[in-house]
Amino acid sequence: MAINAIDAAFQRLLEEGRTALIPFVTIGDPDLGTSVDIIKTLEQAGADMVELGVPYSDPLADGPVIQRASERALSNASVTLADVIDVAAQARAAGVQLPFILFTYFNPVLQFGLDRFFDLIVSKGISGLIIPDLPIEEDAELREMAERADIHLIPLVAPTSNDRVTRIAAKARGFVYCVSSLGVTGVRADFHKGIDEFLATVRSATSTPIAVGFGISNREQVERFSKQADGVIVGSAIVRKIEEVVPLLQSPDTKQAGLEQIRQFVSELSGRA
Repeated sequence: MAINAIDAAFQRLLEEGRTALIPFVTIGDPDLGTSVDIIKTLEQAGADMVELGVPYSDPLADGPVIQRASERALSNASVTLADVIDVAAQARAAGVQLPFILFTYFNPVLQFGLDRFFDLIVSKGISGLIIPDLPIEEDAELREMAERADIHLIPLVAPTSNDRVTRIAAKARGFVYCVSSLGVTGVRADFHKGIDEFLATVRSATSTPIAVGFGISNREQVERFSKQADGVIVGSAIVRKIEEVVPLLQSPDTKQAGLEQIRQFVSELSGRA
């Protein structure tokens, strides 16, 4: 079996002495075709893998910026789970080499049907899966199916996970998503006061790479966490930048200018500006 693309990326980054930059985007914001262009732009800007967010009407972990992006995607095109998976295939056909990680809540997957879901994401070139509302105590069936399909089920651990950290990290594949702040996603100036000790605890519990997310929004914060983690996830800050340039993205005459603003922002995060 070929090595999972997420594992290959982390191996390459380790050899190069670099930390992965992992952007999150809400697919369908502002439309599906533009999402393909945005993914291409993220790769050009220095992203190492990308989380593809499935718009959801009742999110538990997403702050107001990502909630608004989901609302735009659902109102503009009623974007579905299948649409998001198809965008991954379109981006791959357009030459994008980044590993794709699907970020979705469990209900859309359950409604889709687990067998059909895994058949589709394997065929469309998705390598990882994040389901924030599926706790480890209830994920046995889905985890087994993911293992058979060589799809990495990536768990979230928070500073409040306490004695569950070891159990969660032990089963992690791809990387462990370390939540840097309590509450929902969103841009922050400060992080949980015990974040350094928390990351050290997760690091000691697993040989799987660890990545930090929730609230990281600028190059200084990326550099700060790059010293302790193998990857840094940036979501709300990028989604907010997309929100700012939506008027540009929606006009053929200004679309490239909007994409360039996104590229510049992500290039600054990656240190490749």
